[in-house]
Amino acid sequence: MEGIYFLLLELKEPIEKRVGALGDIEFKEGRYIYVGSAQNSVEGRVSRHLRSEKSKHWHIDYLLENARIEEVLAFEMDRETECDSARALGKRFVEIEGFGSSDCNCDSHLFFAQKGLEELIEDISTTVGEKEIRSKDLDLQ
Repeated sequence: MEGIYFLLLELKEPIEKRVGALGDIEFKEGRYIYVGSAQNSVEGRVSRHLRSEKSKHWHIDYLLENARIEEVLAFEMDRETECDSARALGKRFVEIEGFGSSDCNCDSHLFFAQKGLEELIEDISTTVGEKEIRSKDLDLQ
């Protein structure tokens, strides 16, 4: 499947982390939403994110050393929807400045959200305006 995806992450304790060229970032304890896209295979990209052993290629790789993926939502949509979704989420949640957006004009693709998991899933589905495909329904190798 090609499209966009949202990683819903939980960080159990606050950390300060060096994130590539972004430098040191302080992350609060709580939930985060990361917006990404994969035009070849969302399943392949998400499977990579789920692996513990991988080289650090994207900003999210650094955070995933400490954060746990609680849920994955995927949508069969074009790549432009990734940035539209990130901008919409930026109006509702706290942006982590520059995170995941070095290849576009967005302020961020990572957002801090102090909400319950099911409430976040509802917020994302409403923001995107589509029915999500949840991680249990993806063919993750």
